[in-house]
Amino acid sequence: MNCDIAIIGGGPVGTALALALRDSGLNIVVLEARKAEDAQSDPRALALSYGSRLLLQRLRVWQSIAHISAIQTIHISQQGSFGRTLLRAAELKVAALGYVLPYPALHAALLQAVQASPATSLNGASVTQLHSDAGGACISYLLEGREQQLQARLAVVADGGKLLEASHPPEVHDYGQSALIAHLTCSRPQAHTAFERFTAQGPVALLPYRDGYELVWTMSPAAAQEALHWSDAVFLAQLHVHFGDRVGEFLTLGPRSCFPLRLKRAPDTTLAHTVLLGNAAQTMHPVAGQGFNMGLRDAWELAQIILNGTPATLGSAAMLAAYRQQRRIDRNAGIRFTDGLVRLFSNDLPLLNVARGASLSALDCLPFAKQFVTRRMMFGANG
Repeated sequence: MNCDIAIIGGGPVGTALALALRDSGLNIVVLEARKAEDAQSDPRALALSYGSRLLLQRLRVWQSIAHISAIQTIHISQQGSFGRTLLRAAELKVAALGYVLPYPALHAALLQAVQASPATSLNGASVTQLHSDAGGACISYLLEGREQQLQARLAVVADGGKLLEASHPPEVHDYGQSALIAHLTCSRPQAHTAFERFTAQGPVALLPYRDGYELVWTMSPAAAQEALHWSDAVFLAQLHVHFGDRVGEFLTLGPRSCFPLRLKRAPDTTLAHTVLLGNAAQTMHPVAGQGFNMGLRDAWELAQIILNGTPATLGSAAMLAAYRQQRRIDRNAGIRFTDGLVRLFSNDLPLLNVARGASLSALDCLPFAKQFVTRRMMFGANG
């Protein structure tokens, strides 16, 4: 089978690209290893920036997503320090700084829109090999137990990047941290307010979601494994000691999950007739919630490069170079921003502790600096 574009990975980033190209007239095939119903069991909540909302509106899926919680204020503080900063949507005259929503709801809205588009969606198609040369990309995949092949002028890897790790190993930095995720309720929730609290063990985030908060608690891998097995009462008591009482007493706790935190960066986002998007291009620390939002910008800007070109340039070296150049500043700045925050704040050096507290207080008093930081969080470096 032949096509113009093969998208490997039918998650939110891959489907967003297919939707951005639905009126292009190109023959697009989306290959997704999971069955369509499997994504509905994913317990994650996603943090979207205001810029990502605008992109999803352009893709005509935002209005179809259920259970969206708006973030209008972000409270940033440091454990053991006087400093704090408040970022407010009203200061930038936008409806919200970001949103928290269930992964299954976003994926279902995108998948439904793709299925109604001219693109071909193959669920349960597990890609086993990707080869490319001067003529195009050749993809081997298993579907219902049968091995099949697909020839494409452009292959887009949007499935996390494991497919190419053996032949094109990424640069990896292990932060020596794990993120523990859970949903919880509390006695004094603050409506539409998210909290980012930096500690020597790593940041703790509370994201307003449904009847409470989505917790992202960073700690050492050993401590995270221990915390997974605490009773709910012990867990909530330890969290209160660690976080403080800004939202009152923690009352209930949902199922817990844990994953290691690493910076993983592909040395190049393009290969011959191939583009890497989202987590296949870069996987970042969840501090400041930049990962998925950058992946969505990857997809949108690749679509614009394709739409602004001619059919003859699809997958060409010139087209790939244009995409790399377009994404270079935003990608590098986003990686440096999140990596820098982790390295700067995840320690208990006394002199740095004082300087960080003073910096947070100073930022709160400088409107132009706050607007710069907030716009970067909402729109990336190109916004």
